[in-house]
Amino acid sequence: MNFKIQLLQGSLIKRYKRFFTDVIYENKTITCHCPNSGSMKGLLVAGNKVWFSKSDNPKRKLKYTLELIESNKIMIGINTFLTNKIVLEALNQKKIKSLTKFNKIKSEVKYSDHTRFDFFLSNEKEKCFVEVKNVTLSRKKNLAEFPDAVTSRGTKHLNELIHAKKSGYSVFMLYLIQREDCKLFKIASDIDPDYNFAFKEAVKAGVKILCYDCKMSDKKIIINKLIRYES
Repeated sequence: MNFKIQLLQGSLIKRYKRFFTDVIYENKTITCHCPNSGSMKGLLVAGNKVWFSKSDNPKRKLKYTLELIESNKIMIGINTFLTNKIVLEALNQKKIKSLTKFNKIKSEVKYSDHTRFDFFLSNEKEKCFVEVKNVTLSRKKNLAEFPDAVTSRGTKHLNELIHAKKSGYSVFMLYLIQREDCKLFKIASDIDPDYNFAFKEAVKAGVKILCYDCKMSDKKIIINKLIRYES
């Protein structure tokens, strides 16, 4: 996925009220929209390099959007609105090996009265739901973790995937790691024990787990390679 416009580079001051981030750019303080509802644990160190986009929409209150943060010399994608775009591009380009057999792709498909899954895939013989989560957390070298905050919505999605599996669908939970310094993925059980329990139940029920890292730059983000996970 290519960024539509050239990103601007600045230095992080702070994040506050969840969706606001102050940045130093060309010796001035500007405020960027932060498109990430998670805690962004480990990333919000003052002075970290950041990259952000500028909107030309006159109706926007905040014309800047935070896109990338550099932490310990590693570039990390924090814009969760781009996650599904990155995955959709990879699906269309047949870069996700486990899902190449599906030739029809639909985004944001309703499963129940209370749940939409990110993707519905199908072919002549099989129907499949795919839910996607964005991963930024890494507290140990080479290890990616999810979630970075308690996520009751994430737990609900896992339980709904279990239900879909029992109803005859193929189901996948895909963790998109928007960084390229990790070789293993696991659930952060200390941060959200309920999500950890739901994850283990999902694996037992036959929900397939996929973890992919990304190639990162200020020009584009693309799915890179499959990462093994610890159940």
